[in-house]
Amino acid sequence: MAYNNSNNKNNNNIVVVFDFDKTIIDVDSDNWVIDELGFTDLFNQLLPTMPWNTLMDRMMKELHDHGKTIEEIKQVLTTIPIHPRVVPAIKSAYALGCELRIVSDANMFFIETLVEHLGISELFSEINSNPGFVDERGTLRISPYHDFTTTPHGCSNSTCPPNMCKGLIIERIQQSLAKEGKKKMIYLGDGAGDYCPSLKLKAEDYVMPRKNFPVWDLISQNPMLIKAAIREWTDGQSLEMVLIGIIEEIRLEEEKEKMLNSAETNCKMQTISVGINSVHHEPILMPRALRVSQSS
Repeated sequence: MAYNNSNNKNNNNIVVVFDFDKTIIDVDSDNWVIDELGFTDLFNQLLPTMPWNTLMDRMMKELHDHGKTIEEIKQVLTTIPIHPRVVPAIKSAYALGCELRIVSDANMFFIETLVEHLGISELFSEINSNPGFVDERGTLRISPYHDFTTTPHGCSNSTCPPNMCKGLIIERIQQSLAKEGKKKMIYLGDGAGDYCPSLKLKAEDYVMPRKNFPVWDLISQNPMLIKAAIREWTDGQSLEMVLIGIIEEIRLEEEKEKMLNSAETNCKMQTISVGINSVHHEPILMPRALRVSQSS
């Protein structure tokens, strides 16, 4: 889903892609809702019997059948813990001209509810997540991003769950950005599902894995598999510092490149000017040889 960011001057050529659970927020949103509404035991009982995404759809039906309303789910979502520096970091990246997106294995209902509550929904140009909608019975339904029962995503990476390969989403984003000209991507994540998209990043990109979380562990096993520059972070404060630092680094690199290109262009123009002068201007007069008097 796209949001209006027409007031943003996108002059930094940077796209920042955020994971949601344990990246923008400090917890897993699925677990938070289930735990806060008192359905942890049932969730744990059913967890071994079905995929996570299917289980969440089942749990939303259970919540409804036990009298829990959509408003109660929304209220619980607004109490999710988030580090106080994360929202300022997001706002700063946007203010610096970056395009912001979310790629998450949570669901659209949870994400949209929270970013709207935080007042940052209009800062994101796109949110990619599992569809979530309220049906005619007032039940929140959650569907897989990739319908693995009919058309599996086909990724062979074992870290990708059946309902979502973030690597395929990143490849689609890269293709769309290529049509707009050169773009640099910064990808932030924490989970094992963030490993596949990290492998898709290019040499000019940056990946920000959360230290001591699954994606950081996977990257640490063989960092040479990652083409992008790796910049770890630990909490919301370091997320802000590292992210803004990367944006500034890219800006300085682009300014340096412009200066070098400008200097090179000036040098070429001077060379051309000298060549033109030598061909079309009057011949340069050489000084006459001095007459040397001969002694008698």
